[in-house]
Amino acid sequence: MATDSHLRFALAVHSALGAGGGNSCFSPYSVASALTLAARAARGRTRDELTRLIGDPGEQAVLLREAAQLLDEGRGAEPPQLAVSNTLWADDRLPLEDSFKAELAGWPGAAVASAPFGKQPEAARALVNEDVERTTRGLVPQLLPPGSIDRDVAAVLVNALYLKAAWKLPFREANTADAPFHAPSGTRDVPTMWLSERVGHAHAGGWQVVQLAAAGGLQAVVLLPDGDLADAEAALDPATLTRLLDEPRFTSVELALPKISLDVPSSLTGVLRGLGVRTLFTDEADLTGLSPDPRLTVSEVLHQAVLRVDEQGFEGAAATALVMRLTAMIVGEPVQVTVDRPFLLLVRHVGTGALHFFARVVEP
Repeated sequence: MATDSHLRFALAVHSALGAGGGNSCFSPYSVASALTLAARAARGRTRDELTRLIGDPGEQAVLLREAAQLLDEGRGAEPPQLAVSNTLWADDRLPLEDSFKAELAGWPGAAVASAPFGKQPEAARALVNEDVERTTRGLVPQLLPPGSIDRDVAAVLVNALYLKAAWKLPFREANTADAPFHAPSGTRDVPTMWLSERVGHAHAGGWQVVQLAAAGGLQAVVLLPDGDLADAEAALDPATLTRLLDEPRFTSVELALPKISLDVPSSLTGVLRGLGVRTLFTDEADLTGLSPDPRLTVSEVLHQAVLRVDEQGFEGAAATALVMRLTAMIVGEPVQVTVDRPFLLLVRHVGTGALHFFARVVEP
């Protein structure tokens, strides 16, 4: 099932990214979009390795497209904001397959654009970055850092995402105050929001789960372990996560939650290699579904995610770039949930189960 594969993929990347134990944040939606498009272009072993990681590309394409199209604007005064782009930036010297252009055309915010990678690599880098900055409302101004693009680059496949939604039950700003948070580096006071409402809650399998509804059929999910986060994460598999997401019931909850502001750039090349996607990065890569040129290979996968959570709601942006080269070229007393130690935070589309963001908060 597409949702199961998506959760399995999200947990695998989260585990690999967070191996150092500090803050991490990425967009499973954005990374999966870029890799699913790559899988649609891949053939042979290249496709097989991608499929083992992300799941069936056809099923994933349906889930990802629906998650971008099925936001219910509801009746609130502030509708959700969602912007998605999927762009293939290609040098004019690279021939493109019409079948891939047709596949891409079915994706939200699809475009095929020309960029002078061979003749003016810095100008090409600026074109890509400016487009990502527009889609992400300025939150990701430089996805491609200096030095990431040179004359050997033939194409860059980019997914960019912007998402903003208001809480259905906002926190009162007057209640926000500093409160202790027990981080590995020591206990310190951080700005902490407070809410007393009936929200989705469960306590199961060594985790407390709090679901906070937002506009557009979106939801933030706080996963607070009973004990050490690293130990609890080690046992968090897709089946357990699915149960935790399904378990909550409306309960009176007194929630104390730190305000969050994360901005995390990541190179996913090593992460993906460690998860079994290897041929894509070698001269044996087969991306002939994108271009008839058999020399095309992926040299790097870059990602950046920004996530902010405050009293009014959440705002996030993310972008993923595949840089391609030519190789020769409950009722009763309120439940008290005090999030005062490391925890996980998910932002998801409830209808499809797509995870827009997956964050570990160790130092808020």
